[in-house]
Amino acid sequence: MSEAIKLKPPLSDADVEGLHMGDQVLISGAIYTGRDAAHKRLTDLIQAGKPLPLEIQGQIIYYVGPSPAKPGRPVGAAGPTTSYRMDAYAPELMRLGLKGMIGKGARNQDVKDAMATFKAVYFAAIGGAGALMAQTIKDVEIIAYEDLGPEAIRRLEVVEFPVIVVNDVRGNDLYEEGVKKYAI
Repeated sequence: MSEAIKLKPPLSDADVEGLHMGDQVLISGAIYTGRDAAHKRLTDLIQAGKPLPLEIQGQIIYYVGPSPAKPGRPVGAAGPTTSYRMDAYAPELMRLGLKGMIGKGARNQDVKDAMATFKAVYFAAIGGAGALMAQTIKDVEIIAYEDLGPEAIRRLEVVEFPVIVVNDVRGNDLYEEGVKKYAI
């Protein structure tokens, strides 16, 4: 197994161009949370010509709605949610500079095309291991939409948050390649 690539957001075009489908990555630094309700609000702001509540350029959004924190911890379980629910919104955020998305499950062709056009990548996080993923989260701050509860946009400070590159800027798709590899 090859050594994991270490990344610290904000990411540049060069950072994401250096990633390839199947690469193991450890992210340290600030990443942001957002699910479909928050993405809808962000898109509404963009369409209205209003500023976003966070600087999106070079950032990574983790598709997660963490559970409440236990005493002494910054967050509860924080496993990925299914990514296709954000597919309608992701290309517009990439156009504005979003460089990474973390979730689980496949993305549609429009999202994959936008990753190639705007130089962004899609990472998979370990589904079903929310408590394990939460151990890499050291601090949490609500940035916007507190009324959405677990779906509010949060800034997470992570240390060696483990992900795998599913879709790279060259149009490669780990899910598709995996099926081909094991097809009979």
